Amino acid sequence: MNDTLVIAGFTTTPLELLGFVLSVATVGLTILRNHWSWLFAIVSSATYGVVFFDARLYGDAGLQGVFIAASIWGWWQWLRGAQGRPLPVTWLSRAGRAWALAGWALGFVVLSVFLKNTNTDVPHLDAFLTAGSLVGQLLTARKKVENWHTWIVVDVLYVGLYVYKDLRLTAILYAVFVVLAVLGLRTWSAAARAGADPDAGPGLALGEGAR
Repeated sequence: MNDTLVIAGFTTTPLELLGFVLSVATVGLTILRNHWSWLFAIVSSATYGVVFFDARLYGDAGLQGVFIAASIWGWWQWLRGAQGRPLPVTWLSRAGRAWALAGWALGFVVLSVFLKNTNTDVPHLDAFLTAGSLVGQLLTARKKVENWHTWIVVDVLYVGLYVYKDLRLTAILYAVFVVLAVLGLRTWSAAARAGADPDAGPGLALGEGAR
C-alpha cells in the first residue's frame, strides 16, 4: 500500500489515495448530519494514521487514534446524546467558546513540549494543528456550529503543511476541506436557526440547510 502512484502529475500512494476518498465521504456525510459519517471517520483516521507516521508527522499520527475514540463517542452522541434522543445542531455559549479556545491553547503548549523531543521538523505547527483538530472533533461530536470555524482555520494551515511535507494529494484534500467547511458552516448555521430535525438522515440535499 506504500507503492508510489502518479495521478494527474501528483505523486501519492494507494493508502493516501484511500484516505483521501474516505475523508471526503466523511465530511460530506457530516455536512448532511448523517450519523454514518462517524464510521467513515473511524476508517479514514486509521488509514491516515499510517500515512502521517510515515511522513514523521507524529502529532497528526497520534491524533488519529484520538479521533477514532472521539468518533465512537461522537457517533453515540449524535444518536443518543440529548437524553436518549439525537442531538440538535446548536451554538456554543460565550463560556463554551472561551473553554474551547483555552483547550486549544493548552493542547498546543503540551503537545509542543512533547513533539520537540521527537524527530519531527515542525513541532510547533504540528502541535497547534493537532490541538485545533482535537477541539474541532469534539465540537463536531457535540453538533456545535463552531466546529466549522475551527476546521476552516485548521484546514487552511494544513494545506501549507502538507505541501511542505510533499503530501500533495493530502494538501489538495485539505483545500477541498476548506470549501466543504464553509458549506458546512452555512448549512449548520441555518439548521441551528431553524431548529432542524437533528436526525437529518441521508436524504438532505447539500443546499437545503443553507436556504
